[in-house]
Amino acid sequence: MSMLSNPELIRRVPLFALLTSTQAEAVADAVIKRRFKRGETIVEQGEKSNTLFIILTGRVRVVTSDKRGREVILATLNPGDYIGEMSLIDNEPHSATCRAEVQTDMLTLGRAEFARCLPENSSMSYAIMKGLVQRLRQADRKIESLALMDVYGRVARALLEFAQPDREGLMTIRERISRQDIAKMVGASREMVSRVMKDPEDRGFIETREDGSMLVKDRLTTLG
Repeated sequence: MSMLSNPELIRRVPLFALLTSTQAEAVADAVIKRRFKRGETIVEQGEKSNTLFIILTGRVRVVTSDKRGREVILATLNPGDYIGEMSLIDNEPHSATCRAEVQTDMLTLGRAEFARCLPENSSMSYAIMKGLVQRLRQADRKIESLALMDVYGRVARALLEFAQPDREGLMTIRERISRQDIAKMVGASREMVSRVMKDPEDRGFIETREDGSMLVKDRLTTLG
């Protein structure tokens, strides 16, 4: 790898296959080569790196974890794959931790340089990309929830994700949601969801109003 120039390395990365020669040269001038040791963390869940990482050699494991330190493996990445593109597009923290499984060589591209490779922020394609990233983040959270949370935690997370602030600033689920629909979202039976929801209702964590809307209290986050 060390014998290849940056333009040669860029041409070997599928992510940059459709770039024009001028664009590829601009990217080649901006990337920096980095080497990560086995077990070294590349990006940390909940943090920002403002960097795109492209794997040249080696292997990277993508994991998500809960507050207890329990982990679930989301993916294993290989040469040609990349890390950090979601955070660069929506400027949100990383949704997972990435670690080098073996010694791994990468190309890194900073946020400003990455942005210059994108269409204008006002373009439809950029809006679509941000929408896709939002869906990917939701998928990551659902995988994490199914793998690491019990039914109480999964129901609590589903309710919190549906809740939006009302005019008084109270977190409210405006539309009526059936127990059956919640059961399908969290991978449990309707009977189990009904039993699970009775507990936070009795404890005042959630309150169903006469119009069918539901008030969700912050204390709901303690479940699971």
